[in-house]
Amino acid sequence: MSVLVVDDEPLARRRLVRLLAKMDWVERIEEAGNVEQACQQAEEQRPDILLLDIQMPGGTGFEVLERLAETPPAVVFVTAFDHHALRAFETNAVDYVTKPIEPGRFATAMARARDSVKSSSQTDRIAELQETVASLKQALNSNERRSRDFWVKAHGEFLRLAPENILWFEAERDYVRLHVQDAGYLYQANLASLERRLDIDEFMRIHRSAIVRVAAIVRVKPAPFGALIVVLSDGTEVRVGRTYTSTVRARLIG
Repeated sequence: MSVLVVDDEPLARRRLVRLLAKMDWVERIEEAGNVEQACQQAEEQRPDILLLDIQMPGGTGFEVLERLAETPPAVVFVTAFDHHALRAFETNAVDYVTKPIEPGRFATAMARARDSVKSSSQTDRIAELQETVASLKQALNSNERRSRDFWVKAHGEFLRLAPENILWFEAERDYVRLHVQDAGYLYQANLASLERRLDIDEFMRIHRSAIVRVAAIVRVKPAPFGALIVVLSDGTEVRVGRTYTSTVRARLIG
């Protein structure tokens, strides 16, 4: 069978590929690092099984599934979301594994996916996929609402920042700086974990060190060598990373 691995983290993809290489029934392994690349490869290659991260640069795994709605592969979600958020679809035919990947759990998920390919009709997989995505979106939205606001320390006090007041997030070593109008506050987290808390419709990662609020972007400027710069409502200019350029173009410019 053929497998398409979709994850924006190269290290995560390499680990999945190593695990897949040990399965003698997996004949072909392809990789994709963003939503657009995943859609293109999935439509061209028609993999039997799709290993799909949920949040990626330029969109979500759900967008990939929507493009494959008529001919869905067996899908295994690979995600950093916790078990609580994923409990809503744990018993469905589509499986999931959480990061960091545990080889035994991964093998179980792949076995279920293989069995699904062999035994399920295309109509059944479409119905299962639609039910799973609806349940997962509801669970994730509920989880996000419980932890939307950020508490930061300022002048000996703790200040509450709502996401809609944050223009962009900037990685600073072991911290993230939350930029609001005319101020910035350090928050103890790494950018990857913080990204998982954000509403993917409101925020977009445009650089390995930067996440911006989409509504705060007022202009997109060209930069040398085909690069891009986004200009925010307070005048701040944030460079778009090379690996994020195509997804930023697709989402903002079209």
